[in-house]
Order: sequence, then C-alpha cells, then structure tokens
Amino acid sequence: MDIPLPDETAYAAARTRLDGLVKPLGALGRLEDLAAWLSAAHGSVPPRELRDVRVVVFAGDHGVSGCSAYPREVTAAMVRVFLAGKSGVSVLAGLVGARVRVVDIAVDDDLEGVPAEVLAHKIRRGSGSIDIEDALAPGEALRAFEAGRAIADEEIEAGADLLIPGDMGIGNTAVAAALVAAQLGVPADEVVGTGTGIDEEGRQRKVAVVSAALARAGSVEDPFALLTALGSACAAATAGFLVQGAVRGVPVLLDGVFSGAAAVVAREIAPGAERWWLAGHRSTEPSQAFALKALGLEPILDLGLRLGEGSGAVQAVPTLRAARAILTDMGLLADLGS
Repeated sequence: MDIPLPDETAYAAARTRLDGLVKPLGALGRLEDLAAWLSAAHGSVPPRELRDVRVVVFAGDHGVSGCSAYPREVTAAMVRVFLAGKSGVSVLAGLVGARVRVVDIAVDDDLEGVPAEVLAHKIRRGSGSIDIEDALAPGEALRAFEAGRAIADEEIEAGADLLIPGDMGIGNTAVAAALVAAQLGVPADEVVGTGTGIDEEGRQRKVAVVSAALARAGSVEDPFALLTALGSACAAATAGFLVQGAVRGVPVLLDGVFSGAAAVVAREIAPGAERWWLAGHRSTEPSQAFALKALGLEPILDLGLRLGEGSGAVQAVPTLRAARAILTDMGLLADLGS
C-alpha cells in the first residue's frame, strides 16, 4: 500500500520560522520539534488546528490466563462504562475536547443491549490461549486489520484531525509483550511487566506464559502470521487503524504498551507508516520502551501511566496544540523595533 511522505518543504519552512521567533535558538526544545513535525504532516506553516481529535478504543479479550489482577468479565463491563462516558479516557478526553468511540473487536461476551455500531466490526469472542494455541483462526488477522482500516476511514471521513488508538481488554499487556518479543527478538523476561498491578510472583507466571507462547510459535516472519499466532483481533485491528491513518496522511498519536506493540507489527506491513505516528506518553510497561526505540519515537509525556484506553495519549494533545501555537502566535526577531 502507498504511504505518502510528510512534506519536507513545510518541515524546512517551519524550522526556519522557529529559528526566527523571539527566543534563543532551540529554547522551546521539544515543542519546536513537534511544531515542525506537524507542519510536515499538514503540509503547511503553521499546521492546521487540531480541533477534531478522535480516540477509538478497541475492546477484546486476549488469549492468556492467570496474568491479570482482574477477571475477563471486566472487559464487557468496561464497554458499558465507555458508552456511559465514565471511563478514565472519557473523562480525560473531555478536558481536551476529544471524542471517544469504543468498538467491540473480540469481547468474550454478546454485549446484549449495546448499540449495533459498537458490534459492527466484531471478529470473534476472545482469542486462543497463546501459550498452547494460536490466538486467531486463519484469515481472522487480515479481517481484523481491514476492520481497523475501515474504522480509521470512518473517523477521518467524519473530520478527524488526529487519531488516537485506545485499548481495553484483560490480558492485553501479555499479548503486547509477546508481539514485541517475537518481532524484535527480545527475551520474555525483559518485556513482561506488571500490567494491571500483579506482584512479582504473578509477573513470573506471566513471563512463563509469554515464554511458552514464543517457544510454541517459533520463528514467525510474516506479520499476519505473527498476529495470528501471538496477537489478538484487537492487535490486528489496531495495526490496521495505525496504517490507514498513515495512508490517509492523518497524524496518529500512539498511546501505551498495546498500541506500541501493534505499531511494530504495523510497520512490517506498511514500511514508512511510522512517519505519521507520534508517541503520546511513556508507559510503565517495559515492552513499550523496546517498541518505541525500534520505531524511533520519543514519548511526549512521562506521567507513570499504565491505564491504557488512550488515556495517556490524550494528555499529550495540549502539548501538540502548544507546539502549533508558537508557530502561529509568537513574534519574529526580525520585527523587533519595527
């Protein structure tokens, strides 16, 4: 698939203007980098306003057991919390004017009474237990990937200026660790974290599950085969969402560990797509650090967050708006005294 290139001319023009603002060279640090990045993404100096920010939470249960402090039933309950606007990301997104949409990709529940549009892209109920079987049946990874692309298209057609992938699903940090470990060749013990807050004994059980999954899957080079063996429908859908944002030339702000894992696989499917992605925040989960290093991305914020849902990324939106504002509203050194 064709991935457009960000506008290098706009990037250079933004850098020139930034150097001419009423401040010492580089004095606004990372804000200047982000301002130039946004200019390249939008092909204009200054970049457009980020008025319509859209979070899509991909909900589903993941094929691991004994790795979370919470039972699988929490995922279905949380879908209703999202719909009621009472989730963490809902509250935080409201502060920056972002919209939140939840999509059932693989929740292990029929979700009776939930609006049909939430269920429209459902691939399956839950995933296979990756330590003993593949997560997905043949063809499901591609179906989920295409669903993620379609969802991105829906949000972009509705006016999205910025896309944020969110996640909700018990077992998702174990799956993220397995994907990163397999894709980047990192031992399980180095990528497995505490997830929902398990103790060290629980973390070691999680390491054992991920290690068994990696041994069972063996060497997997094809990204869709990897998503089938060790991922989930949510991971595949998130990868499609990230890729389609790049295809459409719309910036994507990654959240935490799960979107980071999906991103390293998505880059294998669509090399160059990572040019359209930013990392919203640094997760406490170790696999995210490996993923972001591989992608060449530096988190905008570091708040010690591990909630997921897109909650960390939405906190970076005001920083992106501030980056735009310095290009829009600051004066030029050349105008002093005139």
